[in-house]
Amino acid sequence: MGSLPRRQRVAAYAVIMRVRDEPEVLLCRLAPRISRNELWTLPGGGLDHGEDPRDALVREIGEETGLTATVGTTARVYSAHLPRASRDGVMTDFHALRIVYDAWVPADAPAPRVVEVDGSTMEAAWRPMASVLDGTVPVVAMVEEALADHAPFQLQRVAAYALIRRGSAVLLTRLSKRAHHAGSWTLPGGGIDHGEPPATALAREVTEECGIACEVGVLLGVHDTHFSGMAPSGRVEDFHGVHLVFAAAVAPDAEPEVVEVDGTTDAVAWVELDDIESGEVSVLDLVHHALGLVSG
Repeated sequence: MGSLPRRQRVAAYAVIMRVRDEPEVLLCRLAPRISRNELWTLPGGGLDHGEDPRDALVREIGEETGLTATVGTTARVYSAHLPRASRDGVMTDFHALRIVYDAWVPADAPAPRVVEVDGSTMEAAWRPMASVLDGTVPVVAMVEEALADHAPFQLQRVAAYALIRRGSAVLLTRLSKRAHHAGSWTLPGGGIDHGEPPATALAREVTEECGIACEVGVLLGVHDTHFSGMAPSGRVEDFHGVHLVFAAAVAPDAEPEVVEVDGTTDAVAWVELDDIESGEVSVLDLVHHALGLVSG
């Protein structure tokens, strides 16, 4: 008996997660011609000759889910050798190489739906992560492998913020829908660009967010926050924010107003300390921490 024809296939797939009431993962159900029983896999598929893996993945996600994805820059490679496997009705010695990326779709993306006709998948849906891990949702082995290795993207962000006082009030900005904790109030400031001096970054951010110039003073202290969740972009992140808190001053007659368009700030105001302490105005822990640095 002769050896079976060899076939090697290179494909790209994505772990795409979101967090609503609970963590969910985007999966595609294999069509009956691929699996007679219910079986789910990661969105993705084979690379065309000469096609970049990340380009192929964006194309495949669009075909299988109808969604536009952003693909990360790193991946893991999984190898599966099936000495006897039917491919397109022919028994082969099959070798599958699977490149699995981290990817994400916009937080407000519509419900997924299959776009391609007569493809290898028949349904696309967000499935609860817990149901996938406990076997309630039947998945191919690749899904279990990829989820076992997957970890949320780690993002550390260093930012500078200003504590600006005027009498019994403090200058605060309100976070827009484009930011974490939308609707809460925080200190004016933001991320430090690569190579940018913190004081310069802070003066720039105050001008962008409040429309007024400020004089940056001494560093009062450092605050940090660490949490996991879905970023406004739709990517699930393990986030660590490091916040440099500076004293700052503005002109006595300064009247702040939001200048940047479609940014992370949608309002700016002088807020009375009593309203902060009573909880009438919802503020981030950063504000309480900053006020504690100068109390007494």
